[in-house]
This record gives sequence, C-alpha cells and structure tokens, in this order.
Amino acid sequence: MLRTWVIGSLLFTVEAASSGSLRTLLYNVAGLPGTPLPLSPIFPSSSSFFRLTISELLSSSRPSRNTPYISQRLANYDLINVQEDFNYHAALYASDAHPHRTPTSGGVPFGDGLNTLSNFPFMDFTRIGWTDCFINSGDCLTPKGFTFMRVQLDPHVWVDVYNLHTDAGSQSEDRKARRENVAQIVKHINTFSAGMPVVIMGDTNMRYTTISDSARALVSGAAATDAWVQTWKGGVAPAEDGVALSCPFPFPSTVTDQATLSACETVDKILYRSSPVLTLNATGMTNEHRVFVHPTTDDPLSDHYPLSATLEWTVGNLRLSNVAGGPHGNHYNDIPALSASPTTPSITTLTLSGGRRVDKISASFDSIGEISHGGSGGEATSITLGAGETIVGVYACSGEKNGHTRVFYLRVTTSADRTLEAGRTTDDCVNMEQPESGFRVAGFWGRSGDEVDRVGVIWAK
Repeated sequence: MLRTWVIGSLLFTVEAASSGSLRTLLYNVAGLPGTPLPLSPIFPSSSSFFRLTISELLSSSRPSRNTPYISQRLANYDLINVQEDFNYHAALYASDAHPHRTPTSGGVPFGDGLNTLSNFPFMDFTRIGWTDCFINSGDCLTPKGFTFMRVQLDPHVWVDVYNLHTDAGSQSEDRKARRENVAQIVKHINTFSAGMPVVIMGDTNMRYTTISDSARALVSGAAATDAWVQTWKGGVAPAEDGVALSCPFPFPSTVTDQATLSACETVDKILYRSSPVLTLNATGMTNEHRVFVHPTTDDPLSDHYPLSATLEWTVGNLRLSNVAGGPHGNHYNDIPALSASPTTPSITTLTLSGGRRVDKISASFDSIGEISHGGSGGEATSITLGAGETIVGVYACSGEKNGHTRVFYLRVTTSADRTLEAGRTTDDCVNMEQPESGFRVAGFWGRSGDEVDRVGVIWAK
C-alpha cells in the first residue's frame, strides 16, 4: 500500500513494508585522544613506531592512521554503533555518507565516545552518563554511559536503539560498577522502551564465561536475545566457568571462514528484543575483521573486532504511526496495556481536552480501564462510538510554546464519518493514515506533561 512519508520539507511516496532487514555494525574504534610525542629516545628513528602518539600507545591502535580507513568502509551497513569515538571523530565521518548521524559529544575528558550512523531517521537522541564508575581502568576520566534513540525503519516501523560502553577492568570494584551500569540501562529500557522493539549494541566489557559478572543480567533484564548466542551457540550462552572463549588478535590473514572468526566470545555484544509492534530475528552474525584491516600492513584498524548482525524484521499486530509534536515531557505508550490480553481492546469513548493547545487525551475501552495522557487543563469534549464504529483517521498539528514544541491541534475521524477535535490548527500538521485497510486507532504513544507534547497513533485490526 502506498504511503506518503515526510522528511523535512520533502515528500516521498513509498510502499508501506510488512517486513525488511537491518544490517548492523558494532565497532569500538579505539579513538583515544593524544598529542604528538617525539619517541626517538624510546624507539630508533628507523622504527615503524616512530610516529606513534601517546593516544596510540594507550589504545593499542593507531587511530590517526587507521580511522580514515574505517570511515571508507562503513557504507554497507544500515545502522552503526561506535564506541571510543573521541578526538578522531572528524576523520571517522569524513568519508561516510550515512544521512543520519549523531554529533560528537567531544573528546576526552568531555565526551562519552558513543555515536551512531544510520540510513534511517531517528528522534529523541539522548546521552545518559553512568551513575557509578571505578577509576581502575580510567573509566571515571570520561562521562561513559549509554545513548538512546528511536529509529524509524519505515513509515509505520519504529525501533529503540541503545549504544553503551560499560566500566572496564576485572577487579571486584569494576564488576560492582558494571552491575550498577547494567541496572541503570535496564531500568531505562523497561521505562522508556516499554512495549517497544529494542536493539542494544555496545562494548559491554563482559563475557558470559566471567564469574560474577553481569552479561546475563543485561540480557535477562532487557528480555533480549544475543545475536552471537543465537547464531553461533545454538541459543545457549557459554557456561559461567571462568574459562574465556578466546581467539587470537589479530587472526592470521589465512583465516577467513566465519565459523572460526566467530567462535570466540568478545565483550562487544549485539542484543535485540521483539515487541507486539515488531518481531526481530538475527539471521546472521559475522566478525567483519577482514573488512577492517589496513590495506598495506593487513593490521586490524582497531583493538576490537568489528561485529555485524543482520536483523530481519516483521510487523506485528499493532502498528505505530508518524508523530506530531516535540521531544519534551515524559514518554507514554499504550502498547503494554493494549497487548496484555490476546484480544486488543477497543476504544468506546474518546475525550479530548484543549483550548489554545491540546491538554489531554483520555480513552475508555471495552475491556480495560481508562488511559489518559497530559494535564488537567482545557475544555473536555467526548465522542462515544457506536456498535462497530471505530476511529480510522487522526490529524495533528504542532507549534511552539515557551520554547517547546507541543501538540496544538488534534482531530479524529470515525468510520461513521464523525469527528472530534481540540485545540487550534497550525501550519505544521501530520495526517496519520491507516497502514492498511481495516486498521483502527487502538491507542496512542508520544510524550506529555502538563499538556500533550507529542502524539502518535497505535493502530490495530
């Protein structure tokens, strides 16, 4: 079915997809900062190490030389999460053409080194620092943490994406800090990504084999699946026995088969979780080592192996619309309530409260209680649906109030061609159409506070 997709001021007519694939890349690019240091007292001038910098000694890599080559080899991946992207950020982006990329947060000690490069638009990009760290491996010298964004793969397909870099080191205090890191990101996922499909890609500094570490807590806490475990371990994580599944670094140039390249467990992990709106499944997981080697020396371009997973996606029984409004207020999402029973509840009465803007959305259902989003202001008007009548169209407009983008107008249309509206129209409006014939408005998702800051539709058949 053809749909109109609006990006910026451009209009695209595309066919709404029911399935697709996402090729991901996870790569710690070892871009620690540094300044040139004359090393002639340490290495003879004829040594190949003569032009190394302090940063390159610390990172076990040569980022000033290697980062431009990394940049040239990113084009074949749809979604890329990088870590340790510090003072060589410009070189990393220089030869890359992904249309949607996060801006740098700065070099050490100001930045977290986390960035994402995407073929798909995203919103709500946020950087969150860890509340706990241990200085042993220099973790407290940068604001390490995780990032969050909501990526739109198709007009009715959204997925929450997390990038992370946890506390390093092997001492008990390091493991304690990682437990706190994991608890923090799991809490965020269970709060802000409730009901949403999720992809988590990052340098966890954890292995399943490490005794008393938190790799399993991350997977179970996020209700996620590990792409490497799914693809190469038959769905069963390695035993927590203290015996690491190590591999050589680097692999000899003669080793090119994925069975060997992917046999070892690394601390870099790609996790994913399905939801009622989208099913995700890893159909492939590869170590991209041979793609990211130096063209003349054949050395790895980082001190971590680059990992790639292909995630096949299929839409679920519920679909998400585009949105109107801005990135303010608290997240809300009716998916958990709508998917708690085998049959999706139906709206029986919808109430919109508003005046100059939309203050509140309240829906009563046939099988669950009322769900409301927004504040207590505005004049309330309601529509009670008749037998077999459903809401089949939503039109919403955005505007600025006190520096925040909010929902200024909302109009719904029923299958009986009745309407309900609140607020005042603007020049920035979105028509939220059915993804396919037969879908109805089952609920809403967005952000709200004292008013409705953002609104989108949850569609169901």
